[in-house]
Amino acid sequence: MKRILIGLIALAVLAAGGWFGFNLYARHRATAEIEAVFDRIRSQGGKASHGKVAFDVTSRTLTIEDIAVDPAGQPQAHVKIAGIKGVGLRQTDETRFAADSIEISGFEVALDEVGPGKLKASYKIPQMIMRDYAGPVHVQNAPASGALIDLYRFVLDQYASVTASSVTAPTLTIAFDAGKGAAGSGEVVYSGLAIQKLGKGKVDAMKADRASFTINVEQAGKADKLTGEMSDLIINDFDSTAIAAALDPQKANDDSYHRVYGQMSSGLYVATSTHGVRMQVDGIAIADIAVQPSKFRPVEILALLPTDRSVQPTPAQSREMMEKLAGLYDGLRVGKIEIGTMSITTPQGTPRLRAIRYQEGEFALEGLDAPTPQGQVKMERFALKSLSLANLFRWAASLTTPGQPPSPDQMLGLFRVLEGAEIKGVVSPYKNTRQLVTIDMISLNWGQLVGSIPSKANLVVKMVAPTDPANPTQLPLTMAGIDKLAINLDLGAAWTESSGALALAPATIDLGNLAKAQARLALANVPRGVFTADPVQAMSQAGQIEAGAIELSLRDSGVVDLLVAQFSRMQNVSRDAARGAIVEMIRAQGEKIAAANPDAKTAVDAIAGFVETSGQTLTIKLTPLGKVPMLQLLGALNSEPIVALAQFRIEASTGL
Repeated sequence: MKRILIGLIALAVLAAGGWFGFNLYARHRATAEIEAVFDRIRSQGGKASHGKVAFDVTSRTLTIEDIAVDPAGQPQAHVKIAGIKGVGLRQTDETRFAADSIEISGFEVALDEVGPGKLKASYKIPQMIMRDYAGPVHVQNAPASGALIDLYRFVLDQYASVTASSVTAPTLTIAFDAGKGAAGSGEVVYSGLAIQKLGKGKVDAMKADRASFTINVEQAGKADKLTGEMSDLIINDFDSTAIAAALDPQKANDDSYHRVYGQMSSGLYVATSTHGVRMQVDGIAIADIAVQPSKFRPVEILALLPTDRSVQPTPAQSREMMEKLAGLYDGLRVGKIEIGTMSITTPQGTPRLRAIRYQEGEFALEGLDAPTPQGQVKMERFALKSLSLANLFRWAASLTTPGQPPSPDQMLGLFRVLEGAEIKGVVSPYKNTRQLVTIDMISLNWGQLVGSIPSKANLVVKMVAPTDPANPTQLPLTMAGIDKLAINLDLGAAWTESSGALALAPATIDLGNLAKAQARLALANVPRGVFTADPVQAMSQAGQIEAGAIELSLRDSGVVDLLVAQFSRMQNVSRDAARGAIVEMIRAQGEKIAAANPDAKTAVDAIAGFVETSGQTLTIKLTPLGKVPMLQLLGALNSEPIVALAQFRIEASTGL
């Protein structure tokens, strides 16, 4: 029994000695592995040090204190970590390990003179916890070049190699200093940071409860301080591998789209300036942001940025930069952007905008309510259709010729930037009067570009404008008691290349309280070459154009009575006498025209009858008797209109 007891005691001593020996061995191995990592950093020219290293075998907990790393190369970086604590550490295979949790405290990164702008920045995270972490045992060697893009690619590669069920941090503070100017200096503080389900470079959801900022800037020699905050920042379906693809030279031929963000949104945003300006936005939502690596090449943009910001770029450099930006936007796809109610409070007043929207190329402002010295201006909607930022940069690049005004062809390049514009629901003060201009709608669309010129266009205008007693041309209207003019305009033109026909239809103008006029005009044999900004070429091609059928109609809603009243005042006769005198003058002039063209008598009789009885509709139709060259017709109308009309069959009628 005694021998058994001695044996058990000896076994316990050996076991205890083995346990403590294994614990010391494990701690020694952990220290050796960590030191090997730091040695690699030092072997590349950097500086690296750490404090106490401890490893508890029972809980498989590793702690490292007082880490300081200054990697070699540029930009110069300084990394400090007060402590790292990994719990439940285990090696899953030869290259990867896992942990139940990793807690990092006192994390700080300082960057000196990043990029061509020499930006200084720092990042501070007091505490960060990662749950269910898995990642590589050995970190890849940092890029030797030290180029900013290479550094980004390195960070993204590391990011894509780890997984975690969650990452949380109470705060993240970012401080920056870009020197004097519009960029300025300041800091941004994020609170309540959380990431859910991180893996293979993708994140299911990221959020921040709040982001506050303070920025010091200088504009036009005046210092300003901006402060503000944004609440409830949320990002869903983030994929860093899409960004990595755009930075990868091997993906330069990849024409497919890679989605970066599924959804991004925020709550209330408020910013205040010390100059007395306050901006508030109720919320922002952005959906489906994707990049096309073959076109979205930020590397090329960064390569063109000047190293010295004080040196102005040459026109050639500016053009190249804008061309590259155009290509960048060609490779960027945004599904939808919505910005909620926005208000900007200034000493002069507070304009408000209900919403800003972008979807499928249409950019719209909705619900504008803004003060002006004459009164409040309201607008329900303003929209730009099929807006292309890529084409906007290309158009701007074409205008950068110093000392020379843009050519007509360059200015017409604006038609490639968008395909139309629309304004609805405008109520605006008219000058310094109490009257209002009301615009129900103004819509202008174009397309079928030939070179830089549209061969198809449509203009619609529906509005009511007050008459101006101070305008001599509107005096007959004001004297007749017409204080408002209702305008309804519809103009459309389209060219068909296969037939060479150009049709102006409809062309309608409705002056609601005066008259409604409508015209239909057809041109034949219109060559493609006439659509040019070169006037010499256009005129040489215009000789081929032939006139087609022309139809005009005029509906009297008061214009005849207005002309009669004006003639009555000028001749100081009664209105009946004035009307009779006008009819006699029309018939007398018609006799001269009818002598050269018998068809014209029908038109003259119709016009006389139109004036004789108010409220009628006058219709005149001109049909070419043969081929009528348009340029010759225009010349004849200026010199011998009777001869010009003789080339058409004239039909005319009136009716109530």
